[in-house]
Amino acid sequence: MSLTFHELGIGGDLVDALAERGISSPTPIQAAAIADLVGGRDLVGRAPTGSGKTLAFGLPLLERVGRGAPGRPAGLVLAPTRELAAQIHDTLAPLGALRRRRILAVYGGVSLMPQTKALAKGVAVVVATPGRLEDLMAQRAIALDAVEVVVIDEADRLADMGFAPAVRRIVRSTPASRQTALFSATLDDASESLTRDLLRNPIRVDVAGGSEAEPDLVHRFWTVTQQDRQAVAAQVVRSMGRTLVFTRTRHGADRVAKQLASAGLVTAALHGGHSQAKRDEALAGFHAGRVQALVATDVASRGIHVDDVACVLQIDLPETPADHQHRSGRTGRAGAKGLVVTFVQEGKFKAARSMAKVLGYDVEIGPPALGELDALAEQVRPRRSARTGPPASSGLGPVPTEFWRRDARPDRSARSERTSAAEPSDRRVGRARPPRAVRQRTRAGR
Repeated sequence: MSLTFHELGIGGDLVDALAERGISSPTPIQAAAIADLVGGRDLVGRAPTGSGKTLAFGLPLLERVGRGAPGRPAGLVLAPTRELAAQIHDTLAPLGALRRRRILAVYGGVSLMPQTKALAKGVAVVVATPGRLEDLMAQRAIALDAVEVVVIDEADRLADMGFAPAVRRIVRSTPASRQTALFSATLDDASESLTRDLLRNPIRVDVAGGSEAEPDLVHRFWTVTQQDRQAVAAQVVRSMGRTLVFTRTRHGADRVAKQLASAGLVTAALHGGHSQAKRDEALAGFHAGRVQALVATDVASRGIHVDDVACVLQIDLPETPADHQHRSGRTGRAGAKGLVVTFVQEGKFKAARSMAKVLGYDVEIGPPALGELDALAEQVRPRRSARTGPPASSGLGPVPTEFWRRDARPDRSARSERTSAAEPSDRRVGRARPPRAVRQRTRAGR
């Protein structure tokens, strides 16, 4: 029998708040990490996406940090994308309020002014993307000399996106006496390098096993020609329901979204080339269940936390096994089952076989088995259909809507599409253009 949150060192007020939200038992990563973090040890944690890492570091963070001072927070969480920073903030903010600990998320794509004003009032914990945080540091809106605890979340993704040097600069700006925790879905060479440079004799916690291949995921690798791709993809979405579709490029995401829409499906595209307003609209529609197929580049392989995604469809073969894992992690969350379908085009058979072998998937690569989709849909049927409304839980138990955002927004600073469509830097500041219809009305009224 696992320990309770209280036995792990979490105070009664936080335990009661979690219980009110249906969270009564720690997940494996929480049970393994919380006590050492509450005790002040540095820690490296590896666990699959959707396993409860945010509360694994967030609850000890709230136990250990003070209220902070103007421009001088007591806790710092680094995240690779705006959406993930917003998700962490919205998870921890209501819990922090119980301790009078204000949580602030800072990220690019929005004006600096509200963030600098909030910092000037004093916050306990800042959740930040690296580029925007360095902007605020350069403007002397924030100093890190009072930081007691640093958390590096999605460390492998931060490194993949080129943020490792910034992470080092930021963490080295905090006191040497700090406590540091690093969490990641995969611990690759870049993550290990950050661990060696920034952590002191850390406890290591690994609840992912030897592979992130999830027992609750059904994998299919299908050979699909270019001319059949649209029809097969449309049938997958019709049969499975809410589906996250991945493409390699921005142009490909827009094209596939239009093709699926022409097949009668409700779709939206999500990538760094769209305005922030359009990205917000796409994510909100997918969260709410209005969008059947969200077609995204790898900007969405991390940070989109939507329960009841029945299927991940990879139109383009991912470039690395790690990318496959991160994409796959968008389904099969919160104890539910999920289907992952990967299209394999001519010339990619060898790469697909190698990827499946590395990941430990015992699957055959063959033609689409569309006849099995109905049976698969019954296996992975989410607790609430995408047609009936937003997801029912956070992945840690039933949670009301005020605890988990339904319209979490991606970070414009993500820089995650390195190959052909790099994200805009989170140093860019400005207002998104209004929708075309609004601009036309404005011109007409002049």
